[in-house]
Amino acid sequence: MSRTRALLDRLRARDPGLRIAHRAVRVTLVACTGFYTFRYGLDRPTAATYALFGAISLGLLSRIGGGARARARTLLHTLPAAYLLITLGTLLAVRPWAAALGMLGIGFAVAYSSVGGPRLVGLANGLQLLYILPCFPPYRPEDLPLRLIGVTAGIVLLAAAERLLWPVPPPVDYRDRLARAAAAVADLADRTAAAVTAPPGRPVEDRAPPGAADGRPDPAAAAMDDLRFSRIPLMERPASASAADRALSHAATALRHTRAQLLRIGRVNDLAGPLPQAAALVGAAARAVRAAGEGVRDGGPVPGTDPIETAIADFETVRTTPFHPDGGHRPGPAPAAGSGRIGPYRTTDPAEAATAARLGLGSIALEAAEGARFLTLAVRISRRAPLPPDPTPPAERPGPFWYGHEPALRLWWARFLANLTPRSVYFQNAVRTAVALAAARLVVGGLDLTHGFWVLLATLTLMRTTAADTGMALRPALTGTLCGAAATAAMLMLVGDRPLFYAVALPVTMLTAFTVGPVLGLAWAQGTFTVVVAMVFAQLAPASWKLAEARLLDVATGAAVGILTGLCAWPLGGGRELRRRAAELLADSAAALHETVAVLTGGPAAGRAVRRARRSAVLAEATYAQFRSEHHTAPPGAPDWQAALLTGQHTVRGAEQLLARIAPHSLSGWPDTAGALVRDADTAAAAFRHEGAALLAGPDTPVPPDPLLAEARAALLDERVMAARLPPDPAALHAVDTAVWLVGLVDDLAAVPAAKAPADGTVSPPAPAPGRPDAPPDGTGPPRPPR
Repeated sequence: MSRTRALLDRLRARDPGLRIAHRAVRVTLVACTGFYTFRYGLDRPTAATYALFGAISLGLLSRIGGGARARARTLLHTLPAAYLLITLGTLLAVRPWAAALGMLGIGFAVAYSSVGGPRLVGLANGLQLLYILPCFPPYRPEDLPLRLIGVTAGIVLLAAAERLLWPVPPPVDYRDRLARAAAAVADLADRTAAAVTAPPGRPVEDRAPPGAADGRPDPAAAAMDDLRFSRIPLMERPASASAADRALSHAATALRHTRAQLLRIGRVNDLAGPLPQAAALVGAAARAVRAAGEGVRDGGPVPGTDPIETAIADFETVRTTPFHPDGGHRPGPAPAAGSGRIGPYRTTDPAEAATAARLGLGSIALEAAEGARFLTLAVRISRRAPLPPDPTPPAERPGPFWYGHEPALRLWWARFLANLTPRSVYFQNAVRTAVALAAARLVVGGLDLTHGFWVLLATLTLMRTTAADTGMALRPALTGTLCGAAATAAMLMLVGDRPLFYAVALPVTMLTAFTVGPVLGLAWAQGTFTVVVAMVFAQLAPASWKLAEARLLDVATGAAVGILTGLCAWPLGGGRELRRRAAELLADSAAALHETVAVLTGGPAAGRAVRRARRSAVLAEATYAQFRSEHHTAPPGAPDWQAALLTGQHTVRGAEQLLARIAPHSLSGWPDTAGALVRDADTAAAAFRHEGAALLAGPDTPVPPDPLLAEARAALLDERVMAARLPPDPAALHAVDTAVWLVGLVDDLAAVPAAKAPADGTVSPPAPAPGRPDAPPDGTGPPRPPR
C-alpha cells in the first residue's frame, strides 16, 4: 500500500494539473470505443485497427496547442492530410522498394512541413504514423475505404472528446503576455521621463530609472522574461510564417529594444542635466507603448502611429534649432573638472562632457521612441490594420515590415524556400527523418520481419536531432521493451488465445500505459506500450509468446537504424550549426553596419548587406530554437548565444531606422565627422568579425582577447564629444545618432564572449544586465527547456 501511495504521489507531483491523466482517459476512451465498435459490433478488423491508431497517432504522438475548441478544430483540419497519407501508403505498399521510396519522399515532406511553425511541428510524428501504418503487406487496396472510415471515426471521436471530456482551458495567450510586458515598459518609460527632468541635486534614485545603474530592481524585468520562448509552451509560440505571428515576434523584439534604451538613459542622465525635450519624447514613447499593449489583444483599440511620429518629428525640429533657449543644445550644469576622463568620456573638459552627454541622451531617447513606433507598427500588423507607406529607401527595400503587405500564401512559400538549404536545421531534420524511415522500411522488406510497423515506429519515436541524444534514449527504450516483452510473453503463455480476456483488460492497461509512460519516462512508456499492442493484436489474430519476441527485435532494429542514420547525417544536431550561424550573423551584421555608415557619409553602398543580415538572423533563430530543445550542458565560459542573436537583431533594426530617418550622404558635408564615423564603423565591424571568428573556432581553440572591442567603445564614445565641438547643425546630430547606435551594438557584442574578461571598465561601463532581458544572470546562455 505504501508503494502504491508513493507512486500516486509521484504521479501527482509530475502531473499537477492532471492534464496527462485527462489526456490518457480521452485517448483510451476514444481508441477503445472505435476499436470495439468496428471489431466486435461491425466485424471490421481493418477499420478497428485504423480507428485505434488514428486516435493514438494524433492523441499521443502529436502535440496540439490551444484550448479545447482550438484543439478540436485542429484535429478536424488534419482529416484531409490523413486521407492523403493513408491512400498513398496503401497504394505504395505494392512493393517494398515502392513503399521505401514513398517513405523517403513523404517522410521528408511531412518533417519539412515543421518549418511552418510549432503547430506543424507538433503534428509531424502523428502524420508520419498515418503513412507508416498502411505501407506494409498485405497489399489490399480494396481495404482503403475501411481504412479511411476507421481513421475518420478515430479522429472525429477524439475531437469530440477534446470538447466534452475535461476540456483543456485556453492557455495564457502570447498577446496577453505581450500586453503585460508593454504596460510594464510603459511604466518604466514614465519613470525615466521623470528622472530626465529631475534637477542634478536630487537623490540618485530620482535621477536614474530603476535598474539603470544602481542595482535597483527593474519591475519590467519579470514581464519581459515572460516573453522568452523558454517560458512559453512550444505550441503557443508565435513562430509560424503568418504575418500575425511574425508581427508579434517583432513586437517583442521592439519592446526589448525600447526597454534597453530606457535603461541606457540612466548611464548619461546624471551627467547631462535636465533635458525637457528628451523627457517629452520619452513620455510620448510611454504613451505609444501603453497604447500598443492595450491594442495587441483582440478586441482592444488598434493603436495609431500618428502620435509617436508627431512626437519624433517635433523632437527633431526642436533639437536642430541652434542654441534655442529651450533647445536640445543648451548646456546643462557642468560637472566639476578632474583629472582623466569624465564619466564614460576621455575628455577632461566638463562642458564638453556635459554637452556630449546631452547629445547622447537625446539620441538614446530618439532610439527609444523609434522602438515604440516599431512596436506600434508591429501591433497594427498583428491586428491586420492598414499600414502607412514604407519609409525605407527604395535601394534598401523591402523594409522590416514587408510581410504586412504580402498575401499569406506568399509568406508561407517564402518561409519554405528560405529553409530549403542544407544549412537549415529544418532541412537537416527532414532529411535525417526521411532517410531513417526509408532505410527502416528497406530493412523490414529485406529481413521479412513479421511486424515491420513496430520497426518504423521505433525509429520515429526514438531518433533525436543528435546521435548522442538518440544513444541516450536507446538504453531506457530497450530496457522498457525487454521488460514489457517478458510480461507479454508470460501473459500470452498463461492466457493463450482468449480474446475476451484481452478485450476486458485492454482499457485498464491502455489507461495505465498512457498515464504512467509520459510521467515516469521512456522505459515505462516502451514497456507498457508493448503490453498494449500485444493485447490489440491478440484480438485481431491468434498470438503466441513469439509476438513479444518480435516486438523486442523490431524495437532494437528500429533503434539501430535511427542511431546509424543519426551518426551519418548531422550527428551534432544544432550545436555546430549554431556556431556557424552565429558567426555568419555577426559577419553579416558587420557588413550591414559598415554599409549603413557608408550610405550616410557619402561612400559607396556595396550590395544589400542589411537584407543579408536580416536573413541570417532568421536562420540563426531557427537553429537556436533547435539547440534549446537538445540536451546541452553549458560549460563554464560558454558564449551567450542569445546575446549574439540580439546583437544581430539590433544591428538590422537600427540600420533600418537610420536609413529611413537620415537621408543618404547627409553627413558628407562634414568630411572630418564622416571620416571619423567611417573609421569607427571599420573598428566596430572588425570587432564583430573577430567575435564571429572566435565563435566559429569553437571552445577548444584559444582565441586571444579582442583589443578592438575596447578601442571601438572608446572611439565611439569620444565621437559624441567630437560632435559636441561642431557648430549646431542637423548633420552633427545625425553623427551623434549614428555613434550612439554603434555604441549600443558594441555594448551588445561585449555580452557575447562570456568566456573572456570584460572590456576595460575605464573606457566605458558595460551594459547593465537589465539591458539584455533575455540573458541569464550566470552568463552561460539560456537554460535548455524540458523536452
